[in-house]
Amino acid sequence: MSLPGSSGSLSGRRWVWREAEDRVGLGIAQRLGVPEILGRMLAMRGIGVEAASDFLTPTLRALLPDPSVLIDMDVAADRLAHAVRQGETVAVFGDYDVDGACSAAIMTRVLRDLGCTVLPYVPDRLSEGYGPNLPALLRLAAAGASLIICVDCGTAAGSVLAGLRGIADAIVLDHHKAEGPPPDVVATVNPNRLDCPSGLGHLCAGAIAFLTCVALVRSLRRAGHFAGGSEPDLLGLLDMVALASVCDVMPLVGLNRAFVYQGLKVLARRDRPGLAALMDAAGVKDRPSAMTLGFALGPRINAGGRIGEADMGLRLLLAADALDAGKLAQTLDGVNRERQQVEAEMLDAAMENAAAQLAAGHAAVLVAGDGWHAGVVGIVASRIKEKFNRPACVAGITDGLAKGSGRSVAGLDLGAAVIAARQSGILKTGGGHAMAAGFSLPDDQLGAFHAFLDDRLAAARLLPGAADLMIEGSVAVGGVTEELAEQLARLAPFGPGNDEPTLVLPRVRVARADRIGKEGATIRVFLEPEGGGTRLKSVMFRAKDGPVAEALLLRGGPPLHVAGHVRMEHWNGVSSANFIIQDAANI
Repeated sequence: MSLPGSSGSLSGRRWVWREAEDRVGLGIAQRLGVPEILGRMLAMRGIGVEAASDFLTPTLRALLPDPSVLIDMDVAADRLAHAVRQGETVAVFGDYDVDGACSAAIMTRVLRDLGCTVLPYVPDRLSEGYGPNLPALLRLAAAGASLIICVDCGTAAGSVLAGLRGIADAIVLDHHKAEGPPPDVVATVNPNRLDCPSGLGHLCAGAIAFLTCVALVRSLRRAGHFAGGSEPDLLGLLDMVALASVCDVMPLVGLNRAFVYQGLKVLARRDRPGLAALMDAAGVKDRPSAMTLGFALGPRINAGGRIGEADMGLRLLLAADALDAGKLAQTLDGVNRERQQVEAEMLDAAMENAAAQLAAGHAAVLVAGDGWHAGVVGIVASRIKEKFNRPACVAGITDGLAKGSGRSVAGLDLGAAVIAARQSGILKTGGGHAMAAGFSLPDDQLGAFHAFLDDRLAAARLLPGAADLMIEGSVAVGGVTEELAEQLARLAPFGPGNDEPTLVLPRVRVARADRIGKEGATIRVFLEPEGGGTRLKSVMFRAKDGPVAEALLLRGGPPLHVAGHVRMEHWNGVSSANFIIQDAANI
């Protein structure tokens, strides 16, 4: 079948065949003894015959690097080991997002297990902002901390950390882009340091914290610290590494894939009271997946830092008592519902403004509003980016100061653009990584900032109005089976760098369709071949309106090509193959 261009796809997305060498796919299938369709899809992902086994079953044994490849790692590990042997009080200064909470929880948990007194701290988003601030650091030192570890922050805080000199030592464990020399502290472990040759710049802070714990335990082992005693269970931390990696939108390839694949196994054991309680609060009943991390757990942990108490997510991750964890989880679930309401109040105006800007020829979107909540602007930026396939920045204005967050599309480095804008004097603060950034500036500079983004991200003008939909095959209605769903599931976890396979059901008719769920935003569809036959139960989420929803609900409508994902569905003890609709096209 021929695929529709943007004129044929009802959503406006271009459908593009993902290319692969047939002989590579066949070679993978023969080598591993897997179905040819699985071999082809591995080849489509650029996986060769030799790497295919590690892709399907990614292990830390095969993929974990020596932590020492990170510059300053050995210095950091030895200083931490000294703190353990001397029984020092250590402070862990985190961030208010999921990655910050997870990396802080990892360091806190391991150091406590090793006998240290640990003082975890998360700054308030509104009153303190992102990153270390000297008053908080001095309070931690006054409380007895002789070593302060900054996680998921600190790379750009050299002037602030200088205020600790002679008072307490500091270590930075971060992954945000650097723009100059590292802070003058004991160690700065950051794969995105300008002088770090590790090649691990795709790791989140949670992963850097985990590697630091590996190096710390190795340093203590070499010193004979564990003679007659047990080492901390580092593999038991992988649930938090997986959560941080998915929620910070890291590419799920290589080491990150191993972290998430193995971390989901840990999460399924429900050993961590906080995450077990949060899964219950979110109604997660099936075996957890990357979607569980990104859509069920992550938003609830983030909600605390956005509009609740900044350290609520960290407290949940550290909770040892199931009752306490349950109370925190229920509170976070409620705060998340409040966050959704605040977001909804901002979204319509932001979307309308974004559409007008793009119609006027802007390369990137920058929208701002008086009183918009600083804790929600990042989510609204994500929604704009998803809808228009453009880098998007959203800011709230209070007392003449605009504070905001931005999200980007693959191939356009927003973090570098924001750093450059700060260096040029437009921004008061700014930093981030390729896909996300934060910033603040006087509101009278918003026009200058927008012009700067348009110039630095000019290539965005060449992007289609909606992201391309990559098609990896076609399948008849009768071919959507449990066996096919199980084979495709072997490619999981899915996310950036490893999209869930999208298949096309060619020339099908809607036999029946109805709206279900809260507010009727989900459409349940029964599809059948154009000439009639076996019906396939399908579903489309987030289908409140739009041309695809209209076509699916049109009784007696013309046949369509329908694109989507094949997944296993488990309901009341019964398993079946299901089709998740992403788009549809006229024939």
